[in-house]
Amino acid sequence: MSEIAETTAHEAYAFACMRCGYGWEQAYEIEHHVDASGQAFVIYKANGDRVPSPLSAPTCLNCGGHVVRIMRAGRVSSAQQVQHRASAPAQPGPQDAADATVKPEHHWHLSDLLHPFHRK
Repeated sequence: MSEIAETTAHEAYAFACMRCGYGWEQAYEIEHHVDASGQAFVIYKANGDRVPSPLSAPTCLNCGGHVVRIMRAGRVSSAQQVQHRASAPAQPGPQDAADATVKPEHHWHLSDLLHPFHRK
């Protein structure tokens, strides 16, 4: 009996839902197999669990929508970091302490996640 070839690749993707604006990232182990008849097939795993290919029909983890933009890893986290730095209140000096105001918690919108990707 012939040996079945197997290789594993590691990929990560960023996702943004076009319906609700939710963004997330996920790392995958992609196992490449060849069955006994010579046909190649791929198995995706996330956190050790078998999952469907994120490239064929991604589903929003927040709203269940299927209109999801797939980007290279780091796009969502970098957009969130940029937004966090932009919305972080400056440390008030002694003279500004009385004038300091607390900003309300930020609610994420699709435009917040995609803003750093817009060209000017």
